[in-house]
Amino acid sequence: MKAVTLASKSSARAAVLRGAGVIFETAGSGVDEAAVKAGLLAENATPREVADALAELKAVKVSRNRPGLVIGADQTLELDGALFDKAESLDEARERLKAMRGRIHKLHSAVVVAENGQAIWREVPAARLSMRPFTDAFLEGYLSRVGEDVLSSVGCYQLEGEGVQLFDRIEGDYFTILGLPLTGLLDLLRRHGVLEL
Repeated sequence: MKAVTLASKSSARAAVLRGAGVIFETAGSGVDEAAVKAGLLAENATPREVADALAELKAVKVSRNRPGLVIGADQTLELDGALFDKAESLDEARERLKAMRGRIHKLHSAVVVAENGQAIWREVPAARLSMRPFTDAFLEGYLSRVGEDVLSSVGCYQLEGEGVQLFDRIEGDYFTILGLPLTGLLDLLRRHGVLEL
């Protein structure tokens, strides 16, 4: 059976993969994501293209030094065509959530699999999420209850927790929203003999 490596230290992505019954190791990619992202944005890359490029870079870089299949993933948040990074403080999270309140944003979740330093498979699905027009009182209560956990996701919410209350409509795959599109990836792993057919 081929070895599988997740080129990420993300506990959320590891939990998704582990929950699906995949046996894998993790390895940080060492990619300077901020520098790569800045370069891509300077070339007018779209949020989707940024997620795809970062996922590929992580997978390819780690696969040069590891046997088997290496999974790279990245997620970007797009609001009105602009890309948003993770908030660095609760104040920034508050402003981000106010900006998204009553509006639709997209999450682009790229997953790329590499082997021997070459990308061999990719998917970059998107999900559309509509935030309800919640009150300031709800927002303050939410931030108080969830605390700095909101800083762990680009949208300042965790859909698998209380963050689901921020929304009135969600279109897209649940695993895309969590940052690791899973069904196509599992199919690839089955075709490579990692999982049973």
